[in-house]
Amino acid sequence: MAASGPVERLQQLENIEKEIINTIQCAGKALEELAKEKPQMKAVETQTTNFIKTLESLEQGLMKQINYLTQVSTGQPHEGSCYAAQKDLLMAYHRKAHVQSRLEELEKLLTEQKPRHLMLTKSYSLPPMPHHGSTQ
Repeated sequence: MAASGPVERLQQLENIEKEIINTIQCAGKALEELAKEKPQMKAVETQTTNFIKTLESLEQGLMKQINYLTQVSTGQPHEGSCYAAQKDLLMAYHRKAHVQSRLEELEKLLTEQKPRHLMLTKSYSLPPMPHHGSTQ
């Protein structure tokens, strides 16, 4: 598939969307005919044939899009693609969020341990009292 710009890609996807609608309509018409009390087999065959043709066309279009996406999503530089840069940015956001949550957990642990830590610090950092054990 030749390289195409984003506008052309969007147009191709829009055409695929139209083919999906057309495929569903063909299937619906065939089922509608079969649901009748006396279905006309010629109409059922025609709608089934239309369904199969549109389904094959749809499959080809989707395969082209999937092949394109596998080429541009490898992280390798690709003309007109910013996927790798977007992926790097997203991963950076995830790493930032992870670090932030870990820091919040550590801060929470620190605040829970702070009173005990201060008591230990005070008991070791204060000079000994002259009359140890007496109350004043």
